[in-house]
Amino acid sequence: MKKTLLVSISVACFLYSCAQQISLAGDWAFAIDRNDAGVNEKWFSKKLSGKIHLPGSMNENGKGDDVTLHTKWTGSIYDSSFFFQPRLAKYRQPGNLKTPFWLTPLKYYVGVAWYQKEIVIPANWSDKNIALFLERTHISTRVWVDGKEVDSIQNSLSTPHEYNLARFVSAGKHTVAIRIDNRIKDVNVGPDSHSVSDHTQGNWNGIIGKIFLKAESVITIKDVQIFPDLQKKLANVKITITNTSSNKFHGKIVLSAISFNSGTDQAINPSAIDFTIDAGEAKNIDASINIGAKMLTWDEFDPALYQLKIRLGNETRQVTFGMREVKVSGKQILVNGKPVFLRGDVNCCEFPLTGYPAMDVPSWERIFKKLKSYELNHVRFHSWCPPEAAFIAADRLGLYLQPEAPTWPNHGTSLGDGRFIDQYIYDETNRMVKAYGNHPSFIMLAAGNEPAGRNQAKYLADFINYWKAKDSRRIYSGASVAMSWPLVPENEYMIKSGARGLNWNNAIPESVSDYRKAVESFSVPYITHEQGQWCAFPDFKEIYKYTGAFRARNFELFKQDLHDQGMDEEAEKFLMASGKLQVLCYKNEIEKSLRTPGLSGFQLLGLEDFSGQGTALVGVLNAFYEEKGYTDSKEFSRFCSSIVPLIRTSKFVYKTDESFDADVELYNYGKNSLTNKIVSWSIRDEKQNILAKSFFPAKNYAIGNCLPVGKIRFPLSKIKQATSLTIEVKLDGTSYANDWNIWVYPAVSVNASNEIFYTDTLNEKALKVLHEGGKVFLNAAGKVVKGKEVVQYFTPVFWNTSWFKMRPPHTLGILVDSVHPAFKYFPTSYHSDLQWWEIVNKAQVMHLEDFPKSFRPLIRPIDTWFMNRRLAMLFEVKIGKGKLMVCSADLQNDLENRPAAKQLLYSLQQYMLSDSFNPSTQIDVSIIQDLFQKPSKYVFDSFTKDRPDELKPKTN
Repeated sequence: MKKTLLVSISVACFLYSCAQQISLAGDWAFAIDRNDAGVNEKWFSKKLSGKIHLPGSMNENGKGDDVTLHTKWTGSIYDSSFFFQPRLAKYRQPGNLKTPFWLTPLKYYVGVAWYQKEIVIPANWSDKNIALFLERTHISTRVWVDGKEVDSIQNSLSTPHEYNLARFVSAGKHTVAIRIDNRIKDVNVGPDSHSVSDHTQGNWNGIIGKIFLKAESVITIKDVQIFPDLQKKLANVKITITNTSSNKFHGKIVLSAISFNSGTDQAINPSAIDFTIDAGEAKNIDASINIGAKMLTWDEFDPALYQLKIRLGNETRQVTFGMREVKVSGKQILVNGKPVFLRGDVNCCEFPLTGYPAMDVPSWERIFKKLKSYELNHVRFHSWCPPEAAFIAADRLGLYLQPEAPTWPNHGTSLGDGRFIDQYIYDETNRMVKAYGNHPSFIMLAAGNEPAGRNQAKYLADFINYWKAKDSRRIYSGASVAMSWPLVPENEYMIKSGARGLNWNNAIPESVSDYRKAVESFSVPYITHEQGQWCAFPDFKEIYKYTGAFRARNFELFKQDLHDQGMDEEAEKFLMASGKLQVLCYKNEIEKSLRTPGLSGFQLLGLEDFSGQGTALVGVLNAFYEEKGYTDSKEFSRFCSSIVPLIRTSKFVYKTDESFDADVELYNYGKNSLTNKIVSWSIRDEKQNILAKSFFPAKNYAIGNCLPVGKIRFPLSKIKQATSLTIEVKLDGTSYANDWNIWVYPAVSVNASNEIFYTDTLNEKALKVLHEGGKVFLNAAGKVVKGKEVVQYFTPVFWNTSWFKMRPPHTLGILVDSVHPAFKYFPTSYHSDLQWWEIVNKAQVMHLEDFPKSFRPLIRPIDTWFMNRRLAMLFEVKIGKGKLMVCSADLQNDLENRPAAKQLLYSLQQYMLSDSFNPSTQIDVSIIQDLFQKPSKYVFDSFTKDRPDELKPKTN
């Protein structure tokens, strides 16, 4: 019979749900084998004296070593300055060790450990095949029963380890010993791979999933793979049956299915297949199930599933599956024949309580439901493969997954150079596809992340061709890569970093541009690699959430350092202000992707924080997948959803003699095309008064993006004072809406006043004015020396400054004292917004290291948390009898073309002319002069330029 069913099966569920099982969870005897002497000394035959609880890791059980300055980590340390910076010396002391690289485990051990347990084989298992099942372990395992070694070493990082015990056990008591080695010397997948690295998952030793003995009939089903044929509405099933008896066997398998997870009941009539299998043979049987005209398909909107029943003799086994197909057509990815746009998250195994992935379905459902609430429909697993529980959860919720071979073959290994990793990728991906390949959520596969190697291009091409020929149930790419990696023409889809970022360092913010130039020359679907990476300041409230096997010593270091700089009470303000800028950047970058013709999706790095690589606080969610307080899914999903209204406008800052003009578009990757839909728009002022509103005639909108809707034109001549306006566009009759702020400034006079002395240098005349009790405005742009090393852009830190050795930008936006009367005529919130771009971008900052720690400027650039310098861009002080306002942003040049800068200068002038101008802090003039004469004493020194940077402290 012919094959054609797409089944989304849980292989472990299928293979083992009906087998007789004895759980081995619980206490095990245990011993650490530091010298790897256990095999030679026959520890497998000795009684181990220690105790450990499984499933779990050594760290969770308090086994291993205390972390010290000399701990030999698995992951690469990119910034060794921690070992040498004098100000961090106190964090290098025993009892107060706090490293900034990643989370700190309570215990750490890399090496060999032994696990031992007495088992009892029931008498009624005497005619069964008996196996030991270890769902997920780290990394290599060897097994002995009663002192005899079973089979060969297993080293999968992605799938269960299973040992056939049939030749080694009989009814009664036996002793099982398991040797586990989590060193990567023989399994070198790359030390920074998220399957093994300390950066997130951690290189743990243990067994964290299901552990059991299972007994199966001598005639049993060993494997099931199901292939879809949606056109014929068939489920083609490949079944492998084994006969370990000494007799030929004649039998029958009966297949049937029912639907679930859809609200629609459908029952598939049973079908039977007779077969004969010789003694000792493995037999492949092809079968087809006719799903019929009422077939329910699986996708992100309707994740319909079926439960397949397979009866063999007296045993009935159940398999969960779904019907779907994924293909490529030109530059589009099609699921069940419909174009999809992947709005993805990059998962790097962030599990801060355990340091290893959740092995239960509810935990993964919690994570995936959070992603779905932010309207993401896709997850890429960076250099690792999740356990089956993740696939089951994704199947139920409708998420598209891209697991990867568990390797980042860049640091410490490479592809195509004859190393261990070359064959391991093939072996491991074959194990992954066999174990998880029937899950409908498993739609993509890549060989890993950003590989190195002289022959990597050929290696990846061969890998793609191998899988395209072997299994058509998903689409394949060589690797997820940034721009510097070679192209692989054989890719069915491409994950590349070119179509990302905001050009705000060199051009004003706008929403006209897109990434079409980056993608137009490629002929396959282009998915943006690791988009975003916009940082926010640490949330120190998070420290108290680390109640498991890890502590956030990195956060503790940053918090104490902020305290030492006298700014600990500013931490929450820094978090909120930097978070608002982070969301603004994600909004504009995501919208730029959604309005790019020919783009097939993006993968954010990330929606959640990344705890390693120096601590990368890039998420609007923390590492626990919780909101931080400055945004939520309701706000985020206005600009990131299956349907998003968009505008193209040339700028966001206007003068009153201009008009606001925008082209309205619709991004529609919803369930269906839209028929006879009205799109409406409105413009509101700061008090929510509607200044204008209208709608576009009803029309149809196909699935796709860049769908033209109409134009908005709104003259701004009636605006009489500086203000912000909100533009909202919505799809009537739905919840889909989006909004943008613009800023409008009337003509104002900024002529010099005789009451204020204006200068760009604190010269003798300025000092004389101050000495006599006058007012001085010092526009210090371009003159700052103390703080010159701090590079400020409008956009925040990318990934983190430690990983890239203080590559700019160094700041995380600005914190504005927005209620201060200095901003009376310059409407602003407490955080960066687009009107600040022409003032903040590339503006100098002043390093207030010699000012009183209690001093608070009016505009404070938020420094990278690795330095926590006290910075300022605008402040006021008393100098003798006089009053001084100092600004390091340019408020002098080209003001007619910089209306926000002109308006800020006007607001400051009006404040300085008022009775409210009365600074509270007295400062010695020499401290002000030092800002323009002496460099910072407190500066960053990387101590090395190598990358990765493996410096270690040179101590005895």
